[in-house]
Amino acid sequence: MIERYSRKEIKNIWNEENKYKIWLDIEIAAAQAMEKLKIIPKGVSVKIKKKVKINVKRIHKIENKVQHDVIAFLTSITEKMGQEGKFIHKGMTSSDILDTCFNLQLVQASKIINKDIDEILKILKKKSFKYKKTICIGRSHGIHAEPTTFGLKLASFYEEFKRNKKRLQSAVNEISTCAISGAVGTFANVDHRVESYVAKKLHLKVEPISSQIIPRDRHAYYFSVLAIIAGSIERVATEIRNLQKTELQEVEEYFKKNQKGSSAMPHKKNPILSENLTGLARMVRSYVIPALENISLWHERDISHSSVERNIGPDATITLDFALSRLKNILENMNVYPKKMLKNLNITNGLIFSQRVMLELTKHGFSREKAYSIVQKNAQNAWKKNIPFYESLNKEKLINKKISNSELIKMFDINYHTKKIDIIFRRVFK
Repeated sequence: MIERYSRKEIKNIWNEENKYKIWLDIEIAAAQAMEKLKIIPKGVSVKIKKKVKINVKRIHKIENKVQHDVIAFLTSITEKMGQEGKFIHKGMTSSDILDTCFNLQLVQASKIINKDIDEILKILKKKSFKYKKTICIGRSHGIHAEPTTFGLKLASFYEEFKRNKKRLQSAVNEISTCAISGAVGTFANVDHRVESYVAKKLHLKVEPISSQIIPRDRHAYYFSVLAIIAGSIERVATEIRNLQKTELQEVEEYFKKNQKGSSAMPHKKNPILSENLTGLARMVRSYVIPALENISLWHERDISHSSVERNIGPDATITLDFALSRLKNILENMNVYPKKMLKNLNITNGLIFSQRVMLELTKHGFSREKAYSIVQKNAQNAWKKNIPFYESLNKEKLINKKISNSELIKMFDINYHTKKIDIIFRRVFK
């Protein structure tokens, strides 16, 4: 991923030094297991620790010659090991190292992503309670529907990110496996107890059955979860973008003192950060298809998945981390305008109370169909003439016969729409 959208901590997980360090950790753990099982002489693992230091340039130089990354890595180790070098990687195959390492890198990256989600949850909870009773209009199809509160909007996002946290935990569990099973996964040349030892040492689980590689349905699930999280980021970003429209101006991204909005129009304050998140979400979602296509490989293995994962592993996790961090900053610093929310709520002159009026009419003897017809006719009349909805209803003879003026006024009480908010909040923030 390009530097513009990369944060150092997660980027370092995917650098060459960390990758080769994990490879070395796997080889050391495997050697320790083989020593315990008396497959190789004691002291090999200790000598690896003492003698071997990762030299990325040397590994690359060897790889240019042998055209095989794992062989280049092993050659760089055995150069330092002398006679004991022949006991390294005994009975193992490249995928034992590559797959176990890839899973470990995904686990490491996920810890950072999980921390990002925790920070977003903290901010959303705080803001939800702050704006719990801040009335705004709810919209369906982009059209004014009924009153809600800005706190409820944020609480909805909070609950979604709670689900995302669970999904991520499940996805991490799915890819937290280790395979040290040798060629075509039969353990013919490596003791299965080596795999158990290495898995425990690296805080992974044993892959129950690997065909030389760890099955890629696990990774398809993992990248699908990252895509869902990206979708949730875009949902929040899209709401902010919409609410920042000039016609609405209910919410606004924080605009720094010397920030510029447009090269041509000095008045502009554009929601560029939220728009950026929409684009980044598209990128993270795009990695799902190749991850799904990696499931089907030839026979026990091929390497068509390898080039895919060298791209999507770093890019998906780095991009998502950046997007989550950016979303956190947007939520933390955004400007909220309750007065504009109230002003927008009132622009339809009370039409947003149409459902309550209809339901009250059914309590006074009208059929639902008749009540709907009366309310719709008066709603359209009020909209066309730009008069208060209450005023139109109050002139309706069918209503005056059964409903008093005081009863009609009660139907326009905004608090009617917020009376159950505490129940919803208890459900979400229990």
